[in-house]
Amino acid sequence: MTRSTADIIREYGPFSGTAGVNGVTYDGQRVWFAAGDKLNAVDPASGKILRSIDVAAHAGTAFDGEHLYQLAENRIQKIDPESGRVLATIPAPGGGGDSGLTWAEGTLWVGQYRDRKIHQIDPQTGAILRTIESNRFVTGVTWVDGDLWHGTSEGDQSDLRRIDPRTGEVLERLDMPPGTFVSGLESDGGDQFFCGGGRSGKLRAVRRPKRVQGDRPSLRRQRGQV
Repeated sequence: MTRSTADIIREYGPFSGTAGVNGVTYDGQRVWFAAGDKLNAVDPASGKILRSIDVAAHAGTAFDGEHLYQLAENRIQKIDPESGRVLATIPAPGGGGDSGLTWAEGTLWVGQYRDRKIHQIDPQTGAILRTIESNRFVTGVTWVDGDLWHGTSEGDQSDLRRIDPRTGEVLERLDMPPGTFVSGLESDGGDQFFCGGGRSGKLRAVRRPKRVQGDRPSLRRQRGQV
C-alpha cells in the first residue's frame, strides 16, 4: 500500500447559513454540496454559492451527467438540477445509515457508514448488485479513471483510500490532517478531489496523486469495464 499526506490545495467556506457539508458532487462546472435542507452549487474558481435547491439533503450526493441524486434519510432522490424537482425516489440500501454516493458506469455506489460497506445499486430500483467490505467507517465514495476511492473518518483521523473494487484491499491512502472530518467525496475527473468537511461547513480540494509506475492497474484496465 502507498501511503502519503493529503495535499490540500484549497479550502472553501464555511458558508453563511450552512450548518454543515453532508455530501459532495461535481457537474463539470459547479461543486454541489448537501446542507441538510438544501443543495448548494459552488463556483470552484470563486468559492461563491451560485444557487440553491430546496430539497432534503442529509448525506451523499451524485451526478450522472444529467441529474443529481441525493441521499435523504432512507431514500435516494433523483433531481432535475434546472427546475429543482424531485423526479423519482428509490430506497437507500442502508435504510438511513447511508453516507457517500457516486455515479459510475450506469449505476450508483452507496457508502454504508457504520456498516463499513460500499454497495453498487440499480439506479432504477435500488436493488443491490454487489457489496464491497471496508475496515473503516465509509464517509464518501467516488470513481475516477476506473479507480474506486472512498473517504473514512474514525476517531480523530480521516483519510482517502483507493481500494481494489473486487476485494476491498487498500491500495493507496492519503492521510488528512488530524481533526479533519471527511463527509462526501467526489473527483473532478482530473487531478483533484472535493471533500466535504462535515460540521465545519467547509469544502476542501485535495490533489489526486499520480499513479506510481508499476502500480496495480485499475479494474477498468484489467477487464475493460467497472
